[in-house]
Amino acid sequence: MSSDSPSEQHPDVLSPDLLGDWQRSHDCGSLTDADLGAQVTLMGWVATRRDHGGVIFVDLRDRYGLTQVVFNPQHNVVAHDRADVLRSEFVIAIRGSVESRPQGMTNPRLTTGMIEVNCDEIRILNPARPIPFQLDDSQDLGEEIRLRYRYLDLRRERMQRNLALRHKAYQSTRGHLDGQSFLEVETPFLIRSTPEGARDFLVPSRVHPGQFFALPQSPQTYKQLLMISGYDRYFQIVKCFRDEDLRADRQPEFTQIDIEMSFVDENQIMRMAEDLTRKIFADVIGTDLPNPFPRLTWAQAMDRYGSDKPDLRFGLELRDAAQAARASDYKIFQGVLENGGQVKGINAKGCSKFPRSQVDSLVAFAQEYGAKGLSWIKHTDAGLESSIVKFFPPTSQALLIEALESEPGDLLLLVADQPAMVARVLGALRLELAKRLDLLSPGDWKPLWVNEFPLLEFDEEDNRYVAMHHPFTSPLESDIEALQSDPASVRARAYDLVLNGAEVAGGSIRIHQSLVQSRMFELLSIGPEEARAKFGFLLDALEYGAPPHGGIAFGFDRLIAMMAGEDSIRDVIAFPKTNRAVGLMENAPGTVDEHQLRELGIRLR
Repeated sequence: MSSDSPSEQHPDVLSPDLLGDWQRSHDCGSLTDADLGAQVTLMGWVATRRDHGGVIFVDLRDRYGLTQVVFNPQHNVVAHDRADVLRSEFVIAIRGSVESRPQGMTNPRLTTGMIEVNCDEIRILNPARPIPFQLDDSQDLGEEIRLRYRYLDLRRERMQRNLALRHKAYQSTRGHLDGQSFLEVETPFLIRSTPEGARDFLVPSRVHPGQFFALPQSPQTYKQLLMISGYDRYFQIVKCFRDEDLRADRQPEFTQIDIEMSFVDENQIMRMAEDLTRKIFADVIGTDLPNPFPRLTWAQAMDRYGSDKPDLRFGLELRDAAQAARASDYKIFQGVLENGGQVKGINAKGCSKFPRSQVDSLVAFAQEYGAKGLSWIKHTDAGLESSIVKFFPPTSQALLIEALESEPGDLLLLVADQPAMVARVLGALRLELAKRLDLLSPGDWKPLWVNEFPLLEFDEEDNRYVAMHHPFTSPLESDIEALQSDPASVRARAYDLVLNGAEVAGGSIRIHQSLVQSRMFELLSIGPEEARAKFGFLLDALEYGAPPHGGIAFGFDRLIAMMAGEDSIRDVIAFPKTNRAVGLMENAPGTVDEHQLRELGIRLR
């Protein structure tokens, strides 16, 4: 037995008390002065213990709150003597009477702050060894220790608040969708592995040696099959699995609100998703979101913000400076334009006062994102000032000032490159400026729809087209004819819901005709045999009267993290993995014995 085991430290509680016939009468967060004189039974954990001149005070905690319990030897010497061994996180039950706290000892921040319980009897249900960290929220804990002792971390008020918020969002979602005639239908976790997307988690089959199930990256094909089956309004709060390189906002297993509808177009699905989002925010954090949400096409978002998930809490929009560049003598800008590139810029309002060191750090930041350089011009009372201004005659300067809506005090930041790189650099620079200028207000909610994404993007490494969303996304009807002649120009009937610069939901109208789906597979270099092998069941189903349908999936973890004010989704998931997909608490993944491997027909090298 370890030297810090609770039974060695406290031999008098080696055999903890039994609960017996005791029943909890109240939780630790509900007693008020309306309960004065009542006899109560409370149960919970010792949050703190204080000894004031022989009188012991214990803050008893459960997930509902704290109640101060008093052990006074003049009231009950037996209870007082037993309380002498109490330490943090002991689990106890007490009986006593509710009394007013002495004058000057009240705590208006607590619901129970006007009362205390004078203990008549105590039962020590379980002692606890010294905990590795304090459970108050003032301590800045490293994530590794929090995840290793997650069962302790989850006792903290912050984490209990986050999981309670998550629960409220579950209930709000289910209640709202049930009221809109949606059916909650469960789909399988053991499915066939299919191409596209991230890597699958594979599950070997013992019954069928050498064959594997996959864990679903999403219920995509199943929810389409439900539409074909006539269940025109489906939803599911579902676990999904992706074996991918992880970041702070990714987990190998994550939760989606998955929704599919028949006989609808994009506008109907987007209105439904807006209503749901507004309902969740109103129910969970008491916030009213705008009605309707604004919309931008993908092309507009990239042009104005350099991102397909722009943060609208601040301005700093990208401006086209090509006309000014053409009127200048600046060969670098003109050469980029001649090669089909762009010259665009951001007006950092009021930032001409930035010292040179800060401007240089912005240049270095742009270069980290792939820019060959970042041109800057300060707009002062004397005019434009920069090492490159000499290449801009008065006409060109006037065009630049007009394009960027500049005035004295502003700092103009310009990038010249191919469109994708200009968007990448200025989109990142826009966010960096917002952070430096403290423009990101956490309580300011700015939702946005982005739609009409490109249907396909070309993968240079594999020398083929890949689906920007997934291979079941329908092209815009007006663009279908271009599928063969100009695939890159085809727009998708896809839409993303963006909130404060984060994608919180995404979906599309699906392909519901077998011929169009087969054509899509051809564009993605999925041949007829492979398509039949991987998706034969779906292709067959599409030929038996598939209705027009579409849907959307919300990233539930991200949505909850944003509402809770957390940076990482791990802080709103009860038992998450690290960014290396490791469960530190239970030490997962782990090895299995040779017998299990032999049963599965697997041999490790």
